[in-house]
Amino acid sequence: MDDKVLIARRVASELKDGSLVNLGIGLPTMVPMYLPPGIEVYFQSENGIIGMAPMPGAGMEEPSLTDAGGDFVGAIPGAASIDSCLSFGLIRGGHLDLTILGGLEVDEQGCLANWMVPGKMLPGMGGAMDLVTGAKRVIVAMAHTAKGKPKILRRCTLPLTSVRRVSLIVTEMAVIEPTEEGLLLRELAPGLSIKSVLAATEATLIVPAHVPEMALGLDAMLTDSQHQS
Repeated sequence: MDDKVLIARRVASELKDGSLVNLGIGLPTMVPMYLPPGIEVYFQSENGIIGMAPMPGAGMEEPSLTDAGGDFVGAIPGAASIDSCLSFGLIRGGHLDLTILGGLEVDEQGCLANWMVPGKMLPGMGGAMDLVTGAKRVIVAMAHTAKGKPKILRRCTLPLTSVRRVSLIVTEMAVIEPTEEGLLLRELAPGLSIKSVLAATEATLIVPAHVPEMALGLDAMLTDSQHQS
């Protein structure tokens, strides 16, 4: 299975019916494709839309309907287009149930760095700082390593997005929960061992006596097969 699909499926299983969820650019935008059946979620993007949906198909692009990264999206019936002030009012006011963000690094304290790429010109951190600070929960969806080097570190080498601890880290190798005591290894990806996860992680992980396999669920597997057919 593709690593990004695995991550998106696992993150989708965290979503609750009726919740307001922000999607960061990149990998997080795949999450709506793997929502469990019967779950209705209102996806928000800080550029000013509530009710995002995956693109309905090629040729259906609407130039005025994009996510924060400028990619075309769809919209559910009743979706709202709002201005930036209202959008960030929702974020900063604590009205988001969840934000799903990509990550460059996460440290042992559960702090995220996700807005500066060394050697590349970027327009800035966008709404990431506001989202990590304001959302009720923060899930980081990212690759476990980059070019063979760990991304879950003892201490971030890049500027932090926020000093607030994120709620959950989901990679293609594991599900890790930052806690007061440290980073707790909650789940392993199918077919992986604890040893392999530890070898790919610089930070110290708390390893329980039993670490279950990543909970993807039958419904997510069915959804995955439908998207591939």
